[in-house]
Amino acid sequence: MSFKPEKVDFENGIHSVSYTEVRKPESRAPFFNRELSWLSFNRRVLEQALNEQYPLMERVRFLGFVSSNLDEFFEIRVSGLIQQVESNVEIGLNPDGLSPSEQLSRIRDVTKQLVNDQYKCWHDILMPALKNEKIYLKNFDELTESESKWAENYFEAEVYPVLTPLAIDPAHPFPSVVNKSMNVLVELENTEPGEPPLTAIIPVPRILPRVVEIKGSEEEGLSCFMISAIVKRYAHRLFPGMNVISSHVFRITRNSDLYIDDEEIDNLMRTLEEQLHKLKKGAAVRLEIEKSVSEFQLKKLLKEFNLTRENLYLIDGPINMMRITAICDIVSRADLKFVPYTPYTPPALTSSNLSFESLKHEDHLLHHPFDSFQPFVDFLRKASEDPQVFAIKQTLYRTSGDSPIIDALIEASRNDKQVTALIELKARFDEENNINWARRLEEAGVHVVYGLVGLKTHCKCCLVVRKEQDGMKRYAHIGTGNYNPKTAKLYTDLSLLTADDEITEDVASLFNTLTGFSKNPKFNKLLVAPFTLQKTLCKYIEQEAENARAGKPAKIIVKANSLIDRETIGHLYAASQAGVKIDLLIRGICGIVPGLSGLSENIRVRSILGRYLEHHRIFYFENGDDDARILMGSADWMPRNFYRRIEAVVPILNTRLRERIKHILEVYMSDNATAKLLRSNGAYSTIPIPEKDRIINAQDIFAHEATEKRIKAEAMEDPEDVDLKVAR
Repeated sequence: MSFKPEKVDFENGIHSVSYTEVRKPESRAPFFNRELSWLSFNRRVLEQALNEQYPLMERVRFLGFVSSNLDEFFEIRVSGLIQQVESNVEIGLNPDGLSPSEQLSRIRDVTKQLVNDQYKCWHDILMPALKNEKIYLKNFDELTESESKWAENYFEAEVYPVLTPLAIDPAHPFPSVVNKSMNVLVELENTEPGEPPLTAIIPVPRILPRVVEIKGSEEEGLSCFMISAIVKRYAHRLFPGMNVISSHVFRITRNSDLYIDDEEIDNLMRTLEEQLHKLKKGAAVRLEIEKSVSEFQLKKLLKEFNLTRENLYLIDGPINMMRITAICDIVSRADLKFVPYTPYTPPALTSSNLSFESLKHEDHLLHHPFDSFQPFVDFLRKASEDPQVFAIKQTLYRTSGDSPIIDALIEASRNDKQVTALIELKARFDEENNINWARRLEEAGVHVVYGLVGLKTHCKCCLVVRKEQDGMKRYAHIGTGNYNPKTAKLYTDLSLLTADDEITEDVASLFNTLTGFSKNPKFNKLLVAPFTLQKTLCKYIEQEAENARAGKPAKIIVKANSLIDRETIGHLYAASQAGVKIDLLIRGICGIVPGLSGLSENIRVRSILGRYLEHHRIFYFENGDDDARILMGSADWMPRNFYRRIEAVVPILNTRLRERIKHILEVYMSDNATAKLLRSNGAYSTIPIPEKDRIINAQDIFAHEATEKRIKAEAMEDPEDVDLKVAR
């Protein structure tokens, strides 16, 4: 038996899915639809913009995140479903029972409501709040006389020179519109009697700022306008002698999935570059346009882009709310933003104290962004400079534009060390950046490799090999997040620095597998996808079920971004039926249905969204009367992570670090401020707080604890002597 979503509604503003029983021999358990679950996550992002506890500019940022999330959703997920419908693939793909066409229908219903609520938040809540703070995003008819003059001069000096009007007529075919680019559709009066209006398009170059601050108006507050507004206002300057009837901003979203047959590739980098060029002209999947557009022009655009009205989003406000977040960078008021946070660096890992000798004798766990990412950067820099270091091996999935990690690897190569960088060229939306990094590293003499055919390399590993008195010694870093110092300040992640011989030997074997040939690599401690990870996790789940049936302690805690692997969910259902208490901290997509009598009444699912993006993956298994199994790593519980990516999950063996991770999980399970509970109908609800209980915000607690440690360290006290108990 399975359950099929029957309808989509909105309960208290939260996306809700109900389902009906469907009898299919191959489906024996209920699953939430992946796409609708993701949209539910994005609605919770919108709720952050509505959260009055957050500073105003941070709420504006969250509103922009809703749009950027939707962009990727349409570029990849919706475009894939459209292709399935066009290929007549209508059955057998989804455990929830929905066909691609049914999914598209429900996605459109939910998305249009989400977009409407997003713009309602902007017009009714955030814009008035900004005005109260004397921050104005103005239309041109709202500008004062002096502001209008300034804007006109700005247009003439900065905007007009880079604009190119593109006429559309028999001599000028419809221009190529780049994916997600801003364009202005201009309707011009036709002097020929009885003929329809003329049409032109003005692409707005990405080099222009999307929000422009009007200088000289500081006394009355901060006034801005959208770059699209000024292009519309002065569009007539681009068509001398013509009468502009109307102008409307629009944007096209295109299919942006890369189609690469690894087995047919002789040069992955060249093939990727060719595909990236083609992506700019991928099939259109969504048209966003100002709702004031005429029916005549609307039909013309839909026909040109081969879209139906189902793919149309008429917008009342700025196109692409992500661009609005530029205001946050213009506004310099600290009182309207999160208080800056200074991360903690353990004394043993400061730049002056960090040494290979100390790492040899003690493992270290860093909890980002509360703990600084700088110790890893320093670890890599010291390795690049240390004459006793012979080799450095590093995976790179995503990194920052001014990456000190790239610089350290280049420096190591220049210092005659053997440096190997495994760069994942197919990291979605970072393909071009990674190609550039690969070239730069190769030019510096680094051995650059791209992993295994058919698999993305998503694991977060670094290995340093050092010659010491008693022979070669390995040191490793294994993380849950990307090697990106910038996102390390925004995402919650874990980093393990270790010299444990068994773990570092496994990391060495992993790199050998990635750079050489191996059909059946062996690992003693690491769980590595696609070789051992999923089947081992399922074995651990089964062991918990056996322990529960035997009356032994049995508990599972999983913290991950997504949980949709069908087989693994089946094992969790079975464990729940055996009496295992299962707590799932799943930030985004979740296919498991909790709280169903006789199936999942022992399963509780929470989602936490806060100031920082929850990103670490932590797995806890009680393991009966033996020591609990505690693991961390790069893998979510999705088919792509289990079967189509190289992932690395490491057990935590050090007693002190195990206690710390238990504490981290305890705090998350106690959160009643930012956590939402997933109900069996698909809705997320707030956690009721009894009158006597205090409000617990997990991220605030971690920040407070790290701050206390930093203060103690600065006072030369024992920084680890911090009360880690969560008050109930």
